[in-house]
Amino acid sequence: MVDTASIENDAMPQFALREFDRFLGNLGRLTYSWTNTESLLIHLIAGLTGTSKEKAVIIYLTLNTTRARIDLVERLAKLDDVDKNERNALLALTGKTQRLAGLRNLYSHCIYSFDNDSGDLATIQMRIADRKNAVKVGQMSALDSETNKAIETSLEEIADLNAEYWARIAEFGYPV
Repeated sequence: MVDTASIENDAMPQFALREFDRFLGNLGRLTYSWTNTESLLIHLIAGLTGTSKEKAVIIYLTLNTTRARIDLVERLAKLDDVDKNERNALLALTGKTQRLAGLRNLYSHCIYSFDNDSGDLATIQMRIADRKNAVKVGQMSALDSETNKAIETSLEEIADLNAEYWARIAEFGYPV
């Protein structure tokens, strides 16, 4: 539950508080699910490099970003000694992973705004958008029931992706 002691009781309608509580729960599940699924790249790294899972963990942890980990797996999968069907299956997995990373990144790298007058909730992106003649920061997006539905849909997609990773790990005999 949101610590409503820090929010004036009249400032935010109960609906907004319930929606924000729902969002925080969804964000926690998204973070957990994402971390769990992203860590499956360890098995792909181990299998593609022909190394142990323990060594693949070191490689995985040395790379600081999801993008770097996915780039490594994709580059390894594109090597000539990787079977075409294996390559295509792995590239499909990494493509789905990258697509699903967008929503997770959106809500993990923002701050939240509460409008005292309307009670509206919003996210403020912590990104700099360089334009030709300007810099834009702080893009705002509503945080509402549609936001929660999008995250819940993403959670289902991540669960499916997780199962697909495990199927490929087993299919290709990667270290577990």
